[in-house]
Amino acid sequence: MKNETVIYGINGPVVTVKAAQSFSMMEMVYVGKERLVGEVIGITSDFTTIQVYEETTGLRPGEPVVGTGSPMNVTLGPGILDNIFDGIERPLKAIEEESGAFISRGSSVPSLDTQRQWDVTLSVKPGDRLKGGDVYAECPETPIIRHKCMVPPQISGVVQKVVPNGAYRVNDTIVTLQDDQGALHELSLCQKWPIRVPRPVAERLRTDVPLITGQRVIDTLFPIAKGGTAAIPGGFGTGKTMTQHQLAKWCDADIIIYVGCGERGNEMSQVLDEFSELVDPKSGRPMTDRTVLIANTSNMPVAAREASIYTGITLAEYYRDMGYHVAIMADSTSRWAEALREISGRLEEMPAEEGFPAYLPSRLSEFYERAGMAKNLNGTDGSVTIIGAVSPQGSDFSEPVTQNTKRFTRCFWALDKALAYARHYPAINWTQSYSEYFGDLDQWYTDHVGADFVKYRRRISHILQEESQLMEIVKLIGSDVLPDDQKLIIETARVIRVGFLQQNAFHADDTFVPLEKQMLMMKVILHLYKKAKQLVAASVPISGILASGLFDKLVKMKYDIPNNKPEMFDDYMKEIDETLSNIVNA
Repeated sequence: MKNETVIYGINGPVVTVKAAQSFSMMEMVYVGKERLVGEVIGITSDFTTIQVYEETTGLRPGEPVVGTGSPMNVTLGPGILDNIFDGIERPLKAIEEESGAFISRGSSVPSLDTQRQWDVTLSVKPGDRLKGGDVYAECPETPIIRHKCMVPPQISGVVQKVVPNGAYRVNDTIVTLQDDQGALHELSLCQKWPIRVPRPVAERLRTDVPLITGQRVIDTLFPIAKGGTAAIPGGFGTGKTMTQHQLAKWCDADIIIYVGCGERGNEMSQVLDEFSELVDPKSGRPMTDRTVLIANTSNMPVAAREASIYTGITLAEYYRDMGYHVAIMADSTSRWAEALREISGRLEEMPAEEGFPAYLPSRLSEFYERAGMAKNLNGTDGSVTIIGAVSPQGSDFSEPVTQNTKRFTRCFWALDKALAYARHYPAINWTQSYSEYFGDLDQWYTDHVGADFVKYRRRISHILQEESQLMEIVKLIGSDVLPDDQKLIIETARVIRVGFLQQNAFHADDTFVPLEKQMLMMKVILHLYKKAKQLVAASVPISGILASGLFDKLVKMKYDIPNNKPEMFDDYMKEIDETLSNIVNA
């Protein structure tokens, strides 16, 4: 520990220390008699500025500030999964047992349970040479996730001593390593890592494999790649949290990290309740077996909101290094940006647009750039996919957080208040949203789903665009004056909107839809459009085609055709051909 210094001034979560030369930038410190966790964020010859991650009520000038000599870090090891942490990785379950429903200040409960024993299997022997990232032991963290203990990236050397397989605690030394300088390193089941430093990888890979979500509007129209980034902007009540819940449950990531950053307390308690009751559709086990929850509610200290995002992404990178595909749900980055704004104001920094600090874009880019598909130091492949919710005030997508987020994400799922209020879920607006992963993913869709998938998607998108243009005319003069071929576009677009894009999370077959069924649904809709277009061109009135009931039947096919019976689509194709043939002959 370094020499003690004392508090000079306090301004909310910002504490200043006078004439302290012993601290370094971004160093973790303990503030006050209760040893509140803080971080050095500014140093001048006269003052050192510290942001405190806990409530500062009751702090007084003259109380001690103690440096740790290391940056703000998190503990990485078995016991992270199936746990609930606050923004600085303090376990909320353990804190509740110690101090009740409210977090006591200066709580020093270790992040991981130091008494729990893990069934460890060693994979190295004396004489083996290890480098950073190599796996030296494994243990079952949950029934579906195997935890791999890896050499810290900055260490390499020769194994001197190994314990036998058996039950060990996280801090027990299980491997002793000697580096090239002769220094010994004791490796346990856990390691520490600074939250603001990305964990290194051997190589960044192309993001050319989709993150399959089972949500048609995403998988088909606006896909995201594993290792990709997406923003979900939307005003209050448009379904940001619900969309992230659905993605967390159904996407084909191995591990989910959910960061509730500045969200309402009752909303976070709902998340905790729902995730504990959810059954993982892949394994049949509770969803919590592959989920980490970081709960940082709006009444918690504002500085900890900023740390919660970095804590979440560091945990995600750790599991990526084991070879897992990780999806991190950040809900919401707007609250994080507001925390930056508040602290920036207390530091008396020059504000930029709408009062946000001038470094808002660089902080957002630092966060989203930590996503990616990578070849890890140990030769495995893993990915971190970031899906960040944005809460623009009044659904104004031109505000700074949304606009800067668009610069650093390649997927934009714009939630529409009108769609949400019309009970159209997911309420993703197909004209405002976009994905830049089409070019990277088209080959995968062609190889694994079908050569026609990409072609169908383009035609579906084209019909929706045409409808959008036609609806401008309809608003002015009504639909009656449109020619039949344009009325057909509007009717087909209705089938796409209601029968394809709209999805029911509470329906057993519609909550998750495999890609094969998505392609067949598009095929049937486009087949009806093609056949009806031929009839309209042959002067058959559109009213007769609509009277056949085919369009309404296709709206309901998402419920009527089970996911495991794709052959039923052939019957629909035949029925379309026969019904329309009868109209012509009549």
